Amino acid sequence: MAKNKIDFDAVSKWAEINIDKFSRPAKYTKFNSGQSNPTYLVETSQKKYVLRKKPEGKLLKSAHAVDREYRVQLALQNSEVPVPRMAAFCSDLSILGTEFYIMDHIEGTCFEDPLLNTVAKDHRYSIFKEMSTILAKIHKVDLLKVGLSDFGPGGNYFSRQITRWTKQYLSSETDKIEKMDQLIKWLEENIPEDDERRCLVHGDFRLDNLLFNPNENKCVAVLDWELSTIGHPFADLASVLMQWSMPPGLEGRGLQGVNRKQHGLMEDQEFVDSYCKIMGLDGIHKFEFYMAFAFFRMAAILQGVKKRGLEGNASNPAKAIKLGNLVKLFAEKGIAILER
Repeated sequence: MAKNKIDFDAVSKWAEINIDKFSRPAKYTKFNSGQSNPTYLVETSQKKYVLRKKPEGKLLKSAHAVDREYRVQLALQNSEVPVPRMAAFCSDLSILGTEFYIMDHIEGTCFEDPLLNTVAKDHRYSIFKEMSTILAKIHKVDLLKVGLSDFGPGGNYFSRQITRWTKQYLSSETDKIEKMDQLIKWLEENIPEDDERRCLVHGDFRLDNLLFNPNENKCVAVLDWELSTIGHPFADLASVLMQWSMPPGLEGRGLQGVNRKQHGLMEDQEFVDSYCKIMGLDGIHKFEFYMAFAFFRMAAILQGVKKRGLEGNASNPAKAIKLGNLVKLFAEKGIAILER
């Protein structure tokens, strides 16, 4: 099978056996988004689904964990966290050559640009407010009740993550980036003591991984759970602000330099305050560490995306290489946080 090509007939035959009321023929259309795991809209005469699979080629250890994506969303089906209904998971590599799963398609609006120019100004603040609410709901999930108490190892989450992503970064390194080396060294030397906060973390929580009902400004689905685990809630919170600190536009997808009040958008501190109020927190001490960690981890993720793009294994190789070129910028911003 050619790289990144799906045997649609094999999928349909498997789905007809494993998914109730799945009917052939089915039409498959690839989404342009989703740099990590190739994602397809599946349309039958009765219903729409979404297929997520691992990419082709040699993969980094523990990356592209579609099995974990499926498990966490299945566990959250009856929780307060909105997720699509899981239809079926396939571990049989003879079907596509990789693991994959199929879930229901959710009708909703994805806002790729946090400027929200397509939304009326007086509705934008409420979308950010909903983001903080959904993030808090994720962190309040009762792990034992939903069957996810073993979804991640114990111990210091940040120590574990810094070790993991440093290894991932070095294994996919294509250019020497001095600021990244400095950032890794600082993080390793400044890991905070374990405060024993443990919860479900999404791992890549940002606006464009949420689907909204545009009529109510309510989140109808949280997507892309590949990096989810049991971890520290402030990592998710910092990742939101990290993304907003990037340049505006569909490439940076940030709000750097934007007059948020003029655009009807939440300020960073307002978002943190909203989250803390829901979580019953007075505030967050030494938040700069969590921000620096967020920049480091995203830089490591994008370096992997770039490597796959150069090797032709990315979902969209050209876009992957372009995103990968932001690694240096994320590293520089992480260092800038510390210098301030």
